[in-house]
Amino acid sequence: MSNEFYFNLILLFLVAIIGLELAAKKLRLPPAVAQLVGGAVIAFLPGLPAFEIDPALVLVVFLPPLLMDGAYFTVWHEFRRHLSGILLLAIGAVLFTTLVVGLALHAWNPGLPWAVCFALGAIVSPPDAIAAKAVLQRVALPRKLLVLLEGESLLNDATGLVLYKFSIAVVLTGVFSMQSAVGEFVLLSVGGVLLGAVFAYLVYKILGFLEDTALVILASALPGWICYVVGEHLGVSGVIATVTYGMILGWFQHEIMTATARRRGSAFWEIMIFILESLVFILIGLSLRGVWERIEHAEKSWGAYSMEVLLVLVAVIVSRFIWIFAVDALTRLFRQPQKTQLQTNWRESFVKSWAGMRGVVTLAAALAVPAQVPGRDLMLLCAFAVILVTVLVQGTSIGWLIRVLNIRHVAHEQVYLNEPQTWARLEAVQFEVVKQLAHDEAGAVIHPRLLEQYGYRADLSHSLKDAHALPADIRKAHFDVVLAAVAAGREELLRLHRSGQIHDELLHMMERDLDIQEIAALHTRG
Repeated sequence: MSNEFYFNLILLFLVAIIGLELAAKKLRLPPAVAQLVGGAVIAFLPGLPAFEIDPALVLVVFLPPLLMDGAYFTVWHEFRRHLSGILLLAIGAVLFTTLVVGLALHAWNPGLPWAVCFALGAIVSPPDAIAAKAVLQRVALPRKLLVLLEGESLLNDATGLVLYKFSIAVVLTGVFSMQSAVGEFVLLSVGGVLLGAVFAYLVYKILGFLEDTALVILASALPGWICYVVGEHLGVSGVIATVTYGMILGWFQHEIMTATARRRGSAFWEIMIFILESLVFILIGLSLRGVWERIEHAEKSWGAYSMEVLLVLVAVIVSRFIWIFAVDALTRLFRQPQKTQLQTNWRESFVKSWAGMRGVVTLAAALAVPAQVPGRDLMLLCAFAVILVTVLVQGTSIGWLIRVLNIRHVAHEQVYLNEPQTWARLEAVQFEVVKQLAHDEAGAVIHPRLLEQYGYRADLSHSLKDAHALPADIRKAHFDVVLAAVAAGREELLRLHRSGQIHDELLHMMERDLDIQEIAALHTRG
């Protein structure tokens, strides 16, 4: 097929994203589910060739920016607070699932080598960052559970991929050393953290010399990919390098980026991440045709495969339940009494166990298995089945499960300043600065409007600082007037432009100012 054909195919996918997103909203389904099914339907359209996915290309194109997006908005305080729980999921749960799947599969089919069984376990063990984000962002979970699940999805890919590489190496060479395996895992992890920190430091310094907003956005986004590529080339974890870079950049972006760069950068990332997430699930659906055709020409029958696939599915789901309930039970047993607020009840443990959606890493790892590895067809079929079932079944039912178990959304676990208290402090500081600068050297007021405006805002915020939230009716009425004024200004601006009284350049400049006013008013009104 020509390059033009593939370009047209990408356009088809982008159009399909719009339709599938609308269908998901209409059917009240997670968009990931609609995109996965839509990709599978597209794959079997008459006239389309079998779509072969290059696993290495999929990982390097999609994984780094999606990991970085999650890491960029990670809340450091909560991440550090729950780091032990995150590592128990990202490392412990992945290791345990790999072990259970390997043992169960070998017990069912002793003819499969141990290394092959554990390789399959490593492929299906790590819940996927992309799948988790696509589903979890649409449900209301207690903040602690959300931090644990999002943190797990950022780090567990490294664990699963390391286990997978070791298992495949054992299959091909027949040599295994536990000491070297542990040593390499530590090297991969520590090396990834150091590499990500080095890139973050370099970007921190570079952004200070850049003034053009487009260059700032590009210079901060590119290292997400570069960290991954360089990390894999150097033999350290590209996943951890990218996550580390994203977390550090997210922490310092308030200091090194201008307001314009943040706003434009946020718009850029929002659209790009939406497209990449959608394309990932469509590509997973497209891969069904290739898996189907391989199994049709395999030596074993569908019946023989189905029992092994069912066994792997049960092992994947049950092992996560066993690990999480056991860890949470031990945590409750040994937790200090003064930290009981951090304990997890059985309902939260159940939801945490159910939120184990797999995605692009599982598929890419299965597709990357060398052709000479025995059981490759089984790996492909199990990988796709685990993705399909976890996304379709668990992804669609987790919202219902949260409602049935009556798990209430809690924004934060510790006491933070609320919005009225925060505004009171901010505007008191702003008013002090305005008071100093609103007078000339002789003491005469030279900025009376600013003094009046900031004084009024400081007094109002001070009077409301003990409220739980800013009064919605007063705030809405105020900003409704602001929005009406902005709309009138825009209408007059367009009238002047359409009548030829102002130049296009002035139109765009003044429209930008009106847009900023409108965005600020809409955001503050709520």
